Amino acid sequence: MKDTSGKRWIEAQVPGTVFSDLLREGLMEDPFYRDNEDGAIKFSYSDYVYTREFNITPRLFKKDKILLYCEGLDTLAEIKINGRLLAKTDNMHRSYEFDVKAFLREGRNDIHITFYSPTKFIEKMHRENPLMIKTSDETMPGFYYLRKAHSMFGWDWGPKIPDSGIWRSIGLKFYNYARLDDVYITQKHRQNKVYLGIRVVFDAWVKKKFNIEVLVTSPAGKKMFEKIEINYPNISSRYADNSCNFNFEIKNPELWWPNGYGKQPLYRVRVDLKDESETLDSREFSIGLRTLDIRRKKDKWGESFEFLVNGMPVFAKGANYIIEDNLMSRYSRQRTERLIKDCVKANFNCIRVWGGGIYPDNYFFELCDEYGLIVWQDFMFACAIYPSDRKFIENVKKELEDNIKRIRNHPCLCLWCGNNEIEWMISMFDEKQMAAESQMSRSLISLKMKRIKKDYINLFEVIIPEIVKRYDPDRFYWPSSPSSGGKFDNPDDESRGDVHYWDVWHGMKPFSDYRNHFFRFISEFGFQSFPGIKTVKSFTIPEDRNIFSYVMEKHQKNGSANGKILFYLSETFKYPENFESLLYTSQILQAEAIKYGVEHWRRNRGRCMGSLYWQLNDCWPVASWSSIDYYGRWKALHYYAKRFYSPVLISAEDNGNRVNIYVTNDSLEDIKGMVEWKLRDIRGRVLCEGKESVMISSLRAKRCAVLNFKDVINNNNIREIYLEFFLKDSDRNGQNTGYGTLLFVKPKHFKFVNPGIKAVISESDMEFIIKLKSKAFAKSVELDLKEVDCRFSDNYFDLTAGDEKIVTVVKSDISKNISIIELKEQLEIRSLYDIEKHCLD
Repeated sequence: MKDTSGKRWIEAQVPGTVFSDLLREGLMEDPFYRDNEDGAIKFSYSDYVYTREFNITPRLFKKDKILLYCEGLDTLAEIKINGRLLAKTDNMHRSYEFDVKAFLREGRNDIHITFYSPTKFIEKMHRENPLMIKTSDETMPGFYYLRKAHSMFGWDWGPKIPDSGIWRSIGLKFYNYARLDDVYITQKHRQNKVYLGIRVVFDAWVKKKFNIEVLVTSPAGKKMFEKIEINYPNISSRYADNSCNFNFEIKNPELWWPNGYGKQPLYRVRVDLKDESETLDSREFSIGLRTLDIRRKKDKWGESFEFLVNGMPVFAKGANYIIEDNLMSRYSRQRTERLIKDCVKANFNCIRVWGGGIYPDNYFFELCDEYGLIVWQDFMFACAIYPSDRKFIENVKKELEDNIKRIRNHPCLCLWCGNNEIEWMISMFDEKQMAAESQMSRSLISLKMKRIKKDYINLFEVIIPEIVKRYDPDRFYWPSSPSSGGKFDNPDDESRGDVHYWDVWHGMKPFSDYRNHFFRFISEFGFQSFPGIKTVKSFTIPEDRNIFSYVMEKHQKNGSANGKILFYLSETFKYPENFESLLYTSQILQAEAIKYGVEHWRRNRGRCMGSLYWQLNDCWPVASWSSIDYYGRWKALHYYAKRFYSPVLISAEDNGNRVNIYVTNDSLEDIKGMVEWKLRDIRGRVLCEGKESVMISSLRAKRCAVLNFKDVINNNNIREIYLEFFLKDSDRNGQNTGYGTLLFVKPKHFKFVNPGIKAVISESDMEFIIKLKSKAFAKSVELDLKEVDCRFSDNYFDLTAGDEKIVTVVKSDISKNISIIELKEQLEIRSLYDIEKHCLD
């Protein structure tokens, strides 16, 4: 690979990217370090060429068809084989196949692929016809003209690093006589039976007899087989479109369930195309037998929006997934599996693939199948106005066909969503303000808006749903997120559809505002924090470690967000004494904010049926809304999510001295047990206590206790008292299945005293065991290791004086093999008490 204007060739990694190759050769500085992002952008103005020589043996050259397949070309590419132009491509999201037999010869061949600058392209297009009347400083103008991951051009959490290259597999396929073109698997469920339909489309180019064989294998290894003989081209009308249908009846099916509701058994389907002597082509799939749909039903609150899995209403618990790295060469199945497993560990059952990135690789969906995550899949359109010309529309149609066919057979896939926030964005346009900002007349703005709305409806409410109906007719389609169903009909309506709610954070409203809203399904809401000190050290030098330094602000893409963090922090906590304490406190702040909302919506299960916070992950080291940072380190929010997404949740709704205690039961079993509570002072002394026997039906939320402390709490002691509450399960010998605490004042006003936390550490063959005790109430206790990374079984928890808390660390989850002595040396413990300086107690 080389810059087309240069002479030096360098080794290229394929799949890979231009920037990755330049980095590996030392020709480019790490764009994630300090402010190197600014220097990286210049490389996106160049064109680059990849070349390779390859040999075709005489045996292979005799094959009827030779196809070049390109699973991912990013983005403006020109392909030449043996000096002859084969094709030009302009869509990162598409896969391409080209018949190249006429371009090849026996023996040595060469291929050249030139990638033209995406930055020059969007700048030119935007200059000639700016579709967006107002653009954001966080993105590069014109990104919407190119079918490329939008966030590569910058977002309010990502850098402007528009890379390019052969980012997915490329190679040659050789065929004789015929090939498989498509396989579509459907299922119809009846009582204790599933009727599996398998539609096979093939492409044949010689007169010949073929066999198409389908083998279905159960999770236990039981096999069912069916074969169809085809005489081509004199086939019957039944196969006039070069397709045939297979039907299997599966009795007593093993059903696929999302995480927390059951297992994820997977059946195997193998399709073989054969002639009399050999197998010509094969496809294999893993499928789960389940029904999965969205129920929208009129009720007393408006209209429901809820997932139905095997007829069961499921409260969606999860987060929004963005690109995993701005450098696509760093993607891997192993890295994605770690992220998916982290979701499962935090009790997720759903993940939303956001529309400004990429359609994930096949292994992403395979992992979601395996681990039980329902996938909300956006099409790749976000926060923009798009071209409406025929060429763009035809390109989009092929993109959608490619990806729908590739993804649709996965059991995890729940719905296709047209776009992210475009319906809402257009409905919010203020024509008067737009006219003032663009210096266009009101009448011209009005005409432009009519055209924008017409083009939007044509693409997202006519063209795309027709494509979905053609290629995946059994899947639910939703025009936008947020939406009430389309046609600009109040897309953020709380009583129907899905909602994005940002008044807490962008609107600077307090956490308590979450309780004013009873959304049917909230698919985006979020709150920012900084990453931990180890991550900050990866991109800074000591002089940068101030949140308002130039480098820290380069790694904050949401404008005044650092100031917003400090504003909310000032409303909640005392000011931290140093930089590391500030990072820690920001994470507690973020976690408490999201917890406040999620617990409220889960208390209203049935009215609200989904909570997907923004966002799960990062694509570089940055201050953001993520719960897992770029290096896979869990922030406080992810540990909190493990608790507030627990299948059985106990939570407290406070109103002054009055407290309502709720239990939310998302499991399929009824819960019998005891709700216990204790009102304590800072030293752990119990002031009063009580208990209530409870029975909570499956898939229900229930208020289990109403407490009034007006005779106990007063202005003299309110800053020294907290409530702790438990749920003890009768079926588990009275074990705690839920725990929480509640302060009656803001944490900044609570009189924390030195908890004197002590840790006793031991080990077994598989794990380290950390036993913690404190002398006084400790809130948001953080455990961390100075140099290595690990997953703690629990973290950022509250600790009552005298109680013992046991935390384990699985040794295989530690990033480096360490001894128990090293663990003791590296372990750091802090709580909210430690964020400020104290006189000696």
